[in-house]
Amino acid sequence: MVLGCPLGPCRQRFLTLSDLSNWLEEVIGATPTDLKLFDQALTHGSTGEAHYQRLEFLGDRVLGLISASMLFQRFPDEPEGRLSHRLNALVSGATCAEVARKIGLQAHMRLGKQARDDGAKESDYVLGDMVEALIGAIYIDLGLDRARSFIERFWRPLLESAKAAPKHPKSALQEWSAAHNRKVPVYEVTSREGPPHAMRFEVTVTVKGFDPVSATANSKQTAETAAAKAFLEKNT
Repeated sequence: MVLGCPLGPCRQRFLTLSDLSNWLEEVIGATPTDLKLFDQALTHGSTGEAHYQRLEFLGDRVLGLISASMLFQRFPDEPEGRLSHRLNALVSGATCAEVARKIGLQAHMRLGKQARDDGAKESDYVLGDMVEALIGAIYIDLGLDRARSFIERFWRPLLESAKAAPKHPKSALQEWSAAHNRKVPVYEVTSREGPPHAMRFEVTVTVKGFDPVSATANSKQTAETAAAKAFLEKNT
């Protein structure tokens, strides 16, 4: 029976821990010892169970370290600024989501009803975060060398081509809110100043459970975009 498909599409199905172990062996190249840790890495907070976010926090740092090391070795003559540009593309949410789809992670996600209804299974934010959580679980369970092997297997082919275009901040924030089981962001004009030909708008964006964030610009639309961008920078 085919239990995983790391280089092609996977069918949807309910996973037992035994199924999960077989899939992990395919994508990691080693046998995991703490299956519950990996199950947590693939579990969304909307289930009401222990979920991926703490592991994502750790995996993000491991991915950054290994990716920076690969870039440092691959491009010995490039300055820091260019390396940083490459690194940002390589560890971006869009690139992580690309890897998540490649290894068939979508078939192994555990989502609550609200997250499913909100389209979390197709969200770059959720997919990207979960693949980073998977890296965190690999690091804890199997060590840095195995985490490095996993990252090199799936990220090294993207070293040259990772050019993920950033999403519009308002779209990105809406996806982020859905991924964190929150309602859509609310934008409110909190201040208008200046003459009609040079009006300045302050817009505050609010996501339930997080501190509001404000930004100012010479149009309402631009201020909303700036507020969304500032919110993401503060909370991601």
